[in-house]
Amino acid sequence: MRLLAVRGRNLASLHGPFAVELDQPPLADAGLFAITGPTGAGKSTVLDALSLALFDRIPRLPEGRGVVLGRQGLAEHLVPTSTDVRAILHRGSGDGHAEADFVGIDGIAYRARWEVRRARQRADGRLQDQEMSLATLDGSRRFGDTKTAVLREITSRIGLTFGQFRRSVLLAQGDFASFLRANAGDRAALLEQITGTWLYGEISRHAHGRARDAQARLAELAAALAAVPVRDAEARAALDAAHAAATATAAEARTQLAGLEAEARWHAEDARRTAALTAAEHRLAAATAARDAAAPRRQALGDHQAARALAPLLTAAAAATAAAAEAAAAHTRATAAVTEAEATHL
Repeated sequence: MRLLAVRGRNLASLHGPFAVELDQPPLADAGLFAITGPTGAGKSTVLDALSLALFDRIPRLPEGRGVVLGRQGLAEHLVPTSTDVRAILHRGSGDGHAEADFVGIDGIAYRARWEVRRARQRADGRLQDQEMSLATLDGSRRFGDTKTAVLREITSRIGLTFGQFRRSVLLAQGDFASFLRANAGDRAALLEQITGTWLYGEISRHAHGRARDAQARLAELAAALAAVPVRDAEARAALDAAHAAATATAAEARTQLAGLEAEARWHAEDARRTAALTAAEHRLAAATAARDAAAPRRQALGDHQAARALAPLLTAAAAATAAAAEAAAAHTRATAAVTEAEATHL
């Protein structure tokens, strides 16, 4: 992350608003600068404001929050203990806040804000729960709808937990004093804790443990290998000869198997064709029997077809007979008429 600005109002000894603009001149052009002043001037409060805005915690109160109830007159008040971050609110103030502008590990500029107020913003009002927010620096987007969610969003964007931030970015006065007073061994351990290099020690110990386990496993395998008997040259030659003979026998068996499989396929094909021939003979016999049974019908059909050939002659004969009968009838009628005429004349 890259810090752009730290702001606040009514925190500890800093009454009213204050701001440290790191992205503006003259600090923007300074490679190195110091925050100096007498005791109680508010030097650590600036760093506390940064820590509050990002983590709702400060190095001077690492354990978080604890409160007790007390009475003043007839009104009940929430009295902060030494581990309540709200105790940083300037005495006599009704509200206060801390604000940090920074560029996250994703390259986007954000503004994190922490604020606390008393009831009705009165100096003697009950302390309310602190609130936190995170938004892009241009205010176009906000992240997290609860303090827990906001803290999670901030941690993901700066890439550090509070402990890592405290050791790598902030160095609390108590930790620095302990470092100066410690002996060489303790200073190394404390420096490791402050800088977070303890992780490399853990990695080294883990790697050493894995190497030790691997060496032990290698020794076990070597012992197991040593327990395997090794045959002499004559025994190995005998085994090689037996292996060659077995290989030749297997090859011969495979050749015989191939021949037997071909013969089996031939017999299977022969059986299939024999069955097909038998079925065809059965069908031929059935067809022959059916043909013989149909012989009388075939004869009748032939006679019928022959008779149909004479049908035109029969039709013509019938027509001639009818015509002759009609002619005879006409002759009879004519004869009768002649007879009747002769009788009339006489």
